[in-house]
Order: sequence, then C-alpha cells, then structure tokens
Amino acid sequence: MIDPLYSLSGFFVGMLVGMTGVGGGSLMTPLLILLFNIHPATAVGTDLLYAAATKTCGSLVHGFSRSIDWRVVGRLASGSIPATGVTLLVLSHFNLNGEAARSLITVVLSAALFVTAFVLVFGDSMVAFYRARVSLDTQRTVTSTVIVGATLGVLVSISSVGAGAIGVVALIMLYPQLPVAKIVGSDIAHAVPLTMLAGIGHWIMGSVDWHIIGSLLLGSLPGIFTGSYFAVRIPERMLRLVLATTLFVVATRIAYEHVTAASSILTAFTRRAPH
Repeated sequence: MIDPLYSLSGFFVGMLVGMTGVGGGSLMTPLLILLFNIHPATAVGTDLLYAAATKTCGSLVHGFSRSIDWRVVGRLASGSIPATGVTLLVLSHFNLNGEAARSLITVVLSAALFVTAFVLVFGDSMVAFYRARVSLDTQRTVTSTVIVGATLGVLVSISSVGAGAIGVVALIMLYPQLPVAKIVGSDIAHAVPLTMLAGIGHWIMGSVDWHIIGSLLLGSLPGIFTGSYFAVRIPERMLRLVLATTLFVVATRIAYEHVTAASSILTAFTRRAPH
C-alpha cells in the first residue's frame, strides 16, 4: 500500500535532485531518520535501493546522450566495488538494529553531510586551489580515481551519502578536460552498481523496507521532472546555498541527537555501576 507522506517526501527530494543534481542520499536518509523515526540502518538500506532505481533512470538518459566516460566509471568502480564488499562484510558482524550500528551510521552520516555541505559551497574554490598546485599525469589520475572510488564505497555503504556532490567535485579536480555533463553522467553511472551492490548487501542483512521504497519512487520520479523544469529558472548558486544550509542543519541535528543519546546511555551505565 502506498503511503502519501513517503510519496510527498520523495517528490520533495526528487525536485531538489532535479534542480541541483545532488541531494538524493544526503536528504532522503536524514529525512527517513528524523521525520519518520526509521532506524538508521533501515533508512540507509532503503535509500540505497531507492537511489539505485532513480540513478538507473538517470544513467540511461546520460547513456543515450553519450555523456558518460566509461573509463572513469571503470576506474571508480575498481575502487568502490571491493571497498563496498569489505565494508558490508564488516557491517554484517554488527547487529544492525543495535546501538553500536546506530552510533556508527549516525557518526559517518553526520560527517558525510557536513563534507557534502562544505563541498556544495566551496567546491569551485577547492577545484581552483587543487588545479593550481597539483600536476596530474595519467598514472596519478588513475590511482587517485581508484582511491576516490574506494572512499565513496565506504561512505555510501555506511551512510548512503557521498556519490553526489563529493564524487562530482573529485572528478572535476581529476579530469579538468572533461565537460561537466560527462562528469555528472559518469558519476551517476558509477553510482548505479555502487548503490545496487550496497543496497543488496543491506537487504541480505535485513535493513531494507520495500514498502517505503515503492512510496518514495511514486513521488520522486515526477519530482525529478518538476525540478528539472525549474532548474533553468532559478540561479544555481542560490539553490546550492539553500541545499548546503539544509544539509548543515540536518547534520547538526543528527550529531546532537547522537551525542544526547550517548550521554544518556553513559549516565545510566554510571548510575548502575558499583561504587
């Protein structure tokens, strides 16, 4: 059965993705945790398969437009796929419904959101700084791309965040000769196997809610089309500042709740401990 609140949330996030090109995992996972009180592990697993479905559609569009550099996708995947497998193996040793997993996911999620917000605001300056000081040869570019892929694999597997703004800015730094359309297309194409593998891993571990995925997709697909329509009518800089501010506030809220919960547990443990 379709839940209209999840569909409305999917429409909202889809519209932002259509307008800015980023924000899917960065907004959907925190939204599921904070607004719907979904366990962080379930929120991450559900968002990963939701992202795999939406990014597959985006990848097909970029594929037909020939705006994907498959060499870049292969280099990213050669780092991200093994890193995702190892991360999922480590996560499988946790009780994903327990406090240890909740703490791990919320800490990594908060950090990833802060980094994403920072990249959205200062990405252009970071790219200019990097290009002025680092000379890229072919071997260094290949190695750096594999390392970026591995980093994204770990981040996405734990928090579902990282394959958007962080991946795009990293590719712009490493491949200044590529058009932005190919950078974005390559990032989206790489996100498909990454989110699919990570999502299947979370599904096997029991941290996916298929009912939520269906409701989210029903709202997000028209949301993406609506956002894409308005994208050319609203200044991109303003959109990115609004999105970055939102991510910063959300990350602060998640970090605060984690610290508060940890403090409560520590206090309870201290009171019970023998003196």
